[in-house]
Amino acid sequence: MKKLIETIKNIWNIEELRGKIIVTLLLILIYRFGAFIVLPGIDTVALDAIKANSKTGGLLGLFDAFAGGAFSQASILALGIMPYISASIFMQLATILVPQLQKIQKEGESGRKKINQWTRYLTVIVTAFQAGAYIAYLNGTYGDAIIPSFKPFFPVTTVLILTAGTLFVMWLGEKIQDKGLGNGTSIIIMVGILARLPISLIQEWTAKQEKGGGGLLIFLIEIAVFIAIVLCLILLERGIRRIPVNYAKQIVGNRQFGGARQFLPIKVNSGGVMPIIFAQAIMFLPTLISFTNLDSKEGIVRIFNDQSNVWYMTVFGLMVIGFTFLYTALLFNPKQIAEDLKKNNGFIPGVKPGQPTADYIGVIMDRITLPGAIFLAIVGILPGFAERLGVSQSFASFYGGTSLLIMVSVVLDTLQQIETYLLMRKYDGLMGSGRIRGNQSASLPTSVI
Repeated sequence: MKKLIETIKNIWNIEELRGKIIVTLLLILIYRFGAFIVLPGIDTVALDAIKANSKTGGLLGLFDAFAGGAFSQASILALGIMPYISASIFMQLATILVPQLQKIQKEGESGRKKINQWTRYLTVIVTAFQAGAYIAYLNGTYGDAIIPSFKPFFPVTTVLILTAGTLFVMWLGEKIQDKGLGNGTSIIIMVGILARLPISLIQEWTAKQEKGGGGLLIFLIEIAVFIAIVLCLILLERGIRRIPVNYAKQIVGNRQFGGARQFLPIKVNSGGVMPIIFAQAIMFLPTLISFTNLDSKEGIVRIFNDQSNVWYMTVFGLMVIGFTFLYTALLFNPKQIAEDLKKNNGFIPGVKPGQPTADYIGVIMDRITLPGAIFLAIVGILPGFAERLGVSQSFASFYGGTSLLIMVSVVLDTLQQIETYLLMRKYDGLMGSGRIRGNQSASLPTSVI
């Protein structure tokens, strides 16, 4: 405890770090305040009455989690940062697949600014389309809460306000990135997810106190399992395979250059959270096609919208494994890595430069990606298992999947930045032994978790 208090004092004594923490907290507070402002034209009393009898699940539940509950509250920030995430993912994939965009991206700072500007324009378009879909959702789910006299103006005002709200959240994320601590977009998503945790814990505690719920013992077991899953996720996020790389010596005059021995780190979970996000988006598509409901009791629509269904978990797990290999292949090019090593006079001991090095790196990546993909698939279906074992749906969502992966990744990345400031000022790090390694995959959406 004394060590913890001393570390907190050291963090607060660093003026620059203290300022970044204060700015980050203030911007987060503004975001959370905006999440409770209801759209114009909606009766809040009627909205609360409808929400008490409704249940948000499927991909809509995922959106609501990322928006910190603003989606189900018909807030002005209902769409949150998700349109920007969607636009950024599209641009990220486009820069990998389109040669012209690759050239622009390699132009340095000017190229990065162009990509960011196009991403913002695309965000406006995506937000407008999603706002239209959200209006249809409100008319179907919260239609009775819309004030009748305001209905003619509701579509236009809602599209404008939701678009402005998303751009405002995007601006908050950029300000956190520039003047605060951590990746702004990731911080906003994490805050939205964490906002649901206290309510979920209270609901789970209440459910366990009811007759047949299991009582305090079952609740403590659930918490212990949750902590164990978090620890396993930390191991997954931190796990790397280091490939030794030697650099040839060069003697210029009386000075020697090179000759160093370094390592090429290959992450166990190179795809981050992206494979799960892609799989969830694909799994939601059948629910949009009503005629696929072949059986009123066990139709495809119902199966693909129930994360605790065995078929859902099986298909979802296989899709996560497939998308993990696909996304890793898009992000990492062994041939390019081999060429870069050759240009810098680097080589892997016992492996010839050029194509043999590319083949060697490719084999290592495949071997390390397979267990990572299987582990990631297990993490993705853990909420379904938790729900089948009696955990409430709201708390079960924290047992794995996108929500928990994002929280763990962002927290580790933020702690790594804090530790960097401490070490730069000659203070002890956050850990007595070892160091917290940063996780670039925690940065949404540039290399989304």
